[in-house]
Amino acid sequence: MKRWYVVQVYAGYEEAVKTDLLKRIQETGTEEKFGEILVPSARLKHFFAVDESQDEQLFPGYMLIQMEADPQAIKLVTSNSRVLRFLGGKTPIPLSQKEIDRVISQMKGEVVLPTEKIDFVVGSEVEIKDGPFAGFVGLIDKVDTEDERLTVMVSIFGRMTPVELGFNQVKR
Repeated sequence: MKRWYVVQVYAGYEEAVKTDLLKRIQETGTEEKFGEILVPSARLKHFFAVDESQDEQLFPGYMLIQMEADPQAIKLVTSNSRVLRFLGGKTPIPLSQKEIDRVISQMKGEVVLPTEKIDFVVGSEVEIKDGPFAGFVGLIDKVDTEDERLTVMVSIFGRMTPVELGFNQVKR
């Protein structure tokens, strides 16, 4: 029975590993042991991006492989030089159907990933990491937790200027 397994690969080589695996599966004639191979990614919208959106990986450095976990199939996957290991060690542990359904729904955009909850305090200093003011340091003036927005006072040409930013555009 084919189950889903997580494979750790070198970050940035997920698509290359997928292409190589598909080629090797075809060469060895083991198509019946393998199902889908997924590199989980989703279309994310960036606030100041020139292009509207782009695919970003949900789990950089990891792939999902649907396969029968017999020694031949495991060896075929791990013999790739860019594959580090299966999650679970020597005997790979399959994912539950609930976990797979959640990942697939994230890929389709049906589930919104929760943003990291960070408590921002008025008067604390933050560094702007995204947008036209990236690299500036400012003081938090207002916090809107409902809309996940901050008003940060930034010194521009010697004057304190309020700048509206999202929680994801600053770091403490």
